[in-house]
Amino acid sequence: MRKWGQTPLSVWRFTRTGALVIAVALMAGQAVGTAQAVGLVQSVRAAIARQDFNDGDRLLAEYRAMQGVTPEWLEALSWMGRGARAAKQYPRADAYARQTHELVLDALKTRSLEREPSLQTALGAAIEVQGHVLAETGARSEGVAFLQREAATYRTTPVAKRIYKDLNLISLEGTQAPALDRSEGLGPRSLSLADVKGKATLLFFWAHWCPDCKAQAPILKTLLEKYRDQGFTIVAPTTRYGYVTAGKDASPAEEKRQIASVHQNYYSFLPEESIQLSLENHVRYGVSTTPTLVFLDREGIVRSYHPGNMTMQELESLILKYLPSTPPARPN
Repeated sequence: MRKWGQTPLSVWRFTRTGALVIAVALMAGQAVGTAQAVGLVQSVRAAIARQDFNDGDRLLAEYRAMQGVTPEWLEALSWMGRGARAAKQYPRADAYARQTHELVLDALKTRSLEREPSLQTALGAAIEVQGHVLAETGARSEGVAFLQREAATYRTTPVAKRIYKDLNLISLEGTQAPALDRSEGLGPRSLSLADVKGKATLLFFWAHWCPDCKAQAPILKTLLEKYRDQGFTIVAPTTRYGYVTAGKDASPAEEKRQIASVHQNYYSFLPEESIQLSLENHVRYGVSTTPTLVFLDREGIVRSYHPGNMTMQELESLILKYLPSTPPARPN
């Protein structure tokens, strides 16, 4: 008769084998869960590209039933709002965005926005869609007010630039350009907007790590050489991001040297005094996309606010439209 605590060898073998099977299954389940999280956003975006919102809803429901509300699920949900807005399905877009916003705020009770890129994406997209839906459905003032409130709320967080970008997209054109913070620059003295008043001015917001910015550089060089004497100029604010080549963490001084090196290699046609380094400029102008190009007329009024690259033709048409009728006199 088997005593308590004694296990027959056959049972022990089964138990050990079963434990191994269970452990492997659990590990496989974790791997599947991770893969599902990675693939969910891609699958939802593919459904959006087909404008199959029902399939997107199905994917979200299946994932949530298995994994719950995760940061990745919220990111995927936020894409549904963006997709519905792009399709001009405004009530649906607003519903997705509001749900995302509410659930992100709930998640932030136990999670850190600074440490969760998926939550940053989800929150930024939710705010973006709500503001733009208001603006695009005849309630522009309400959209501006909403984005202004959100910008104030998240002023010191990783989503601040994105919110200001969306605010600028619906409110900046036709207004006086925000002043530039000149507290630090590459040169001993940084240009202010007052220094370029009377000229058609392009604000070129760039980053030292940004390949699209470098791709924009030859177009800017050509246009500056062609129209400088007729009253066109470029001011090129940038800022630090905390790292240098290959994402290596860097001190402010090290990164400033990196910025100076990139300037010399790619943007030497721009004088050092045209390059400000304050983060405040990128926040004010909502530079969550690099490059961001902002065109000012001779009075400093914003005539074009454009996150992303612009073609030679697009920029040249703005320059020709806003050049001074009489070129400014050259200094003696």
